[in-house]
Amino acid sequence: MTEQHTTAFTAGARTAEPLLAVEDLRVSYRRRPRDSGRAAVDGVSLTIAPGETVGVVGESGSGKSTLARSIVGLAEPCGGRITFDGHDITRAAHRDRRRLARHIQYVFQDPYSSLNPTRTVGSTLTEPLLASGRGDRTTRRAKIQNILELVGLPADAADRYPGSFSGGQRQRIAIARALVVSPRLVICDEPTSALDVSIQAQILRLLRDLQVRFGISYLFIAHNLDVVRCMSDRTVVMRRGQVVEEGPAERIATEPTHPYTQALVAAMPLADPVAQGERRNRRRTEGDGTVR
Repeated sequence: MTEQHTTAFTAGARTAEPLLAVEDLRVSYRRRPRDSGRAAVDGVSLTIAPGETVGVVGESGSGKSTLARSIVGLAEPCGGRITFDGHDITRAAHRDRRRLARHIQYVFQDPYSSLNPTRTVGSTLTEPLLASGRGDRTTRRAKIQNILELVGLPADAADRYPGSFSGGQRQRIAIARALVVSPRLVICDEPTSALDVSIQAQILRLLRDLQVRFGISYLFIAHNLDVVRCMSDRTVVMRRGQVVEEGPAERIATEPTHPYTQALVAAMPLADPVAQGERRNRRRTEGDGTVR
């Protein structure tokens, strides 16, 4: 990445291109040094516009998280191209990745392992501000207090340790850490799957409210099609490292065309026990309904 590119990122430049574009991305993992590698992501392409949420859904092992990790440089692509705001970041150097962190942030799945238990919440939120050179000590403290308030945490949260918070509160801290540097894109890697159902709804509502407030884009990853439908403008369905279907979130959830997506829809639980029984009987008639 050239210095000119870095300047464009810092200025928050806007172009006619998508905010994020992934083109024919391929990522392979090798079990042994001489192995040719197993394709975790195999020719995936997608785009995300400013202020848009694109959901990625699929069963475990479909390549969702590897896709997300490759975007932020945690998994190295073996082919394809990733551009952010029109600039190639596929193999950005470490220094450029640090600059990109001001614009692309990540919320991990597990709120228990993603936070350092030996550091206060305040010091955890201060770290990205220091890395991006944002403000003096007083300004950083005010910024942290403001973002904690926005995610629904008490005023004294900055002085406490993660161990004193519930799982849902820890995920709010993780969201605050992602948003404290005012990013343009946040990657949410199954951010509610480790939480109770009632807490999941609160976190999803919080993410939507924050998107409206700040105009950020989301790449939202989940294995639950209902959750993706709730959060997303468009849905990308992945299976065995490939995209099998994509389109408007509502259409994918109600009128899927690919057999794999149809199986995902059929596997979703229904609140109506009669309708759930009818769906179960239909799966038995048409096949075992297993998502492979």
